Amino acid sequence: MTLIDKITDFLCRIGLPCRVGEVPAEIFLPGITIEQGVLVFDPAKLKHPGDLLHEAGHLAVMPSARRRKAHRSAGKYAAEEMMAIAWSYAAAVHLQIDPAVIFHADGYRGGSQSLIENFAQGRYVGVFTLQWLGMAAEGKTATELGIAPYPAMMKWLNDNETNLIGPRRIQAALERVDAVT
Repeated sequence: MTLIDKITDFLCRIGLPCRVGEVPAEIFLPGITIEQGVLVFDPAKLKHPGDLLHEAGHLAVMPSARRRKAHRSAGKYAAEEMMAIAWSYAAAVHLQIDPAVIFHADGYRGGSQSLIENFAQGRYVGVFTLQWLGMAAEGKTATELGIAPYPAMMKWLNDNETNLIGPRRIQAALERVDAVT
C-alpha cells in the first residue's frame, strides 16, 4: 500500500470523502482542491502526500454543515489552521507516518522543523481548540476524564452543525461515545 493509499483509505474510513480528479493549476497546494466537501487530488501534480492530511484536517474541524459546502479553499480561519495542524499530526501518529511527511520543508512558511520539534516535545499547537470541539483532550483534562490524551482523538470529525464552540463540548462528546459503547 502506498502512502497516498494509506492516507486516502483512512480519510474515507472516517467519513472524509476523497477522490482522484483534475485539479486546476492555479490552486494553493499543488495537486489538491476541495469540491463541495470532497478532497480531490491529482497524484501526478501532488508534490507532498502529507498535504492531503493537512487539507483533510481543515475539513475535519469545520462544522459539518460548512464542511459539506467547502469549495476550493478550506483555510480561512486562524483557529481552524491551528486545529488542522494538530489534527494532521494526530492522524500521522495514528497512521504511524513520520510527522516530517506532513511538516515538510516546503510548508508552514519555514516553520516545519519547529513544528516537528514542538510536537515531539509535547508542545501541541491547536489542541485546546480541538478540545473545545470535543474532538480530543489535552493531558490534564484527559486524565480527569479517564481517556487517552492527545494525540489520541475522541472523534475525527467535528459533528457540530454550527461554529459555536464551548468548554462543555468534551463532556457532550463523551456522553455520545458512552451511549454508543
